[in-house]
Amino acid sequence: MTGEASQPSLPALFARFLRFGLLAWGGPVAQIAMIKRELVEEEQWLSPERFNRLLAVYQVLPGPEAHELCVHLGMMKRGRLGGFLAGLGFMLPGLLLILALAWLYQRLDLDRPEIAAIFLGVQIGVIALIVRAVHRIGDHVLTDKWLWAAGIGSAIASLLGVSFWIILPVAGLFYAAAASGRYALSAAIVAIGVVLALWMTGPGASGAMSGNGLVEAGSVGAAALFLSGLKAGLLTFGGAYTAIPFVRNDAVGRGWVSEGQFLDSLALSGGIPAPLIIFATFVGYLAGGLGGALAITAGIFLPAFSFGLLFYDRLERVIEDERLHRLLEGIAAGVVGLIAVTALQLGWNIALKLSSPLPSAAIFAASLALLYLWKSRMNVLAVVIGSAAVGALAFA
Repeated sequence: MTGEASQPSLPALFARFLRFGLLAWGGPVAQIAMIKRELVEEEQWLSPERFNRLLAVYQVLPGPEAHELCVHLGMMKRGRLGGFLAGLGFMLPGLLLILALAWLYQRLDLDRPEIAAIFLGVQIGVIALIVRAVHRIGDHVLTDKWLWAAGIGSAIASLLGVSFWIILPVAGLFYAAAASGRYALSAAIVAIGVVLALWMTGPGASGAMSGNGLVEAGSVGAAALFLSGLKAGLLTFGGAYTAIPFVRNDAVGRGWVSEGQFLDSLALSGGIPAPLIIFATFVGYLAGGLGGALAITAGIFLPAFSFGLLFYDRLERVIEDERLHRLLEGIAAGVVGLIAVTALQLGWNIALKLSSPLPSAAIFAASLALLYLWKSRMNVLAVVIGSAAVGALAFA
């Protein structure tokens, strides 16, 4: 009997994907490779060709593709309940670990020089992680001149303070028109975007750079955090790093957390077996306590569950529509531009805090070199630990 015909029990299915969650080191590439090796190559749950088609679908859609694949595979075996349990099992270890880290983090005295030095080093290492992610995602997304135009234009618009609610639809529609040779229409779309930006952009519209003071820790409502997570979950194209500008726009821009706390959330999330997007849970805990953490987590993972559970039979057919494909590719290019600007803004804000640029430049350069030269699922963890150690020596 092949794996295609076998039907695991619901507890066995949950336990199987819980194990995947416990071993989810190294980001989505390593996570997907692990799932493919065990369920496709060894147990033959589905053919390699169908798995590759599903992966292509989920790479185009927003959300963490490794988690979405788990939901889809669980539903394929045991229906919607199986899909829910598979997705829950995959995310649960990371969720529990990040909640524990957030609880501990709130109890640290971050004003102590030695602790502040450690986290400053880590924050510099995280900037290197984001820069590397921009390059990696850009290589995958920016595959022709019109996608490059959409990405560069989005970055410029973001630097000028235009809301991503304008940037991303314009980027998607621009590319859909330009890629099909409708150059006049693409120019008209850009012109409409400029008019909307001039009309809607006002004081404070630059989001994360608005300079709001911090709200009291744990005081943000669950509804606001859920909506923030939902927005990020719906706009996360090309990997978890693409959620960074959207979560930061709310969390830092509204004063829920500081820039340093936001960078710490990325660092600590990168050091545990989990989809990196779980960093939003850490932010939610700092802003709204346990309820806020669960609310933002529910929002950010809701699309990832919904695509598989609600559109299981239609996904492969829908994604074959070339017009939708081009629209989503254009939006993804716009997101790359937003991440690049976010990395620039985060780096600039860290630079303003430094008294000596040489140690920070050394940490950044060493972290970036490690990420490029050491092709390992543990390189992110190594950057976090290494930059913390050097920060403790250089800044204390």
